[in-house]
Amino acid sequence: MDNATPSRKLTCVIIDDEPLALDLLAGYCAQVPYLELKGQFHDALVGLAFVQDNPVDVVFVDIHMPRITGLQLVQLLPSPGPKVVFTTAYDQYAVQSYELSAADYLLKPIAFERFVQAVNKVRQAPATASAAPAAAPPLPALAETAPVPVVPDAMFVKNEHRLQRVAFNDILYIEGMKEYLMIYTLGSKILTLQSFKRVEEVLPPDRFARIHKSYIVALNHIEHVERSKVQVAGRLLPIGDTYRDSFAATIRAYNLL
Repeated sequence: MDNATPSRKLTCVIIDDEPLALDLLAGYCAQVPYLELKGQFHDALVGLAFVQDNPVDVVFVDIHMPRITGLQLVQLLPSPGPKVVFTTAYDQYAVQSYELSAADYLLKPIAFERFVQAVNKVRQAPATASAAPAAAPPLPALAETAPVPVVPDAMFVKNEHRLQRVAFNDILYIEGMKEYLMIYTLGSKILTLQSFKRVEEVLPPDRFARIHKSYIVALNHIEHVERSKVQVAGRLLPIGDTYRDSFAATIRAYNLL
């Protein structure tokens, strides 16, 4: 694809399985007058199919995604293809990203100023730069050689107009409040617009347990369990009938009995 010139907009897509990250980058794109967002995808394979059928100038892609990683996706892009900007919460893949001729590597949480720097780097990149190698190896081979993901020690949640890092070790418990969640930590309370389902997908299952339709607790912060209640940070939380058996099994596995 020819390098975009300042006289026209750069077309782009965003591929990230995290809805909050999609919303953040889409908002950033809307603030840059020479960017035109053609699509945003939480499913990596759907995003890949779109780019294969609809050429764009740049792809913003997360590295950690289900089914196919961002590193694998980039190797399946058309060649010559779009410039690539990786977006990730982990810094250990920086070297691999540049080996794939990525235009830039943005570490979450991404500040707007840093995003604009990446876009400008794409605009100034030589037209001959290509994000994908000439011959894309089949996906199974990529899966065999892909690096083993490092287990994350934190998650990012949307808090007001920013993505806030929350360390798993700091979380005491999480309370559902209609469409919001209140995350109680060692030092503060964080209100975020998020679903229990999404948070449960992110939290390490060996460290957290759902005890009620409205509560998730950190196992290492449980002070005691009594009948149908759990005490965490001095507060008694109810154990719902639906979760009683699974929580009891979790406690036994955790060697708390």
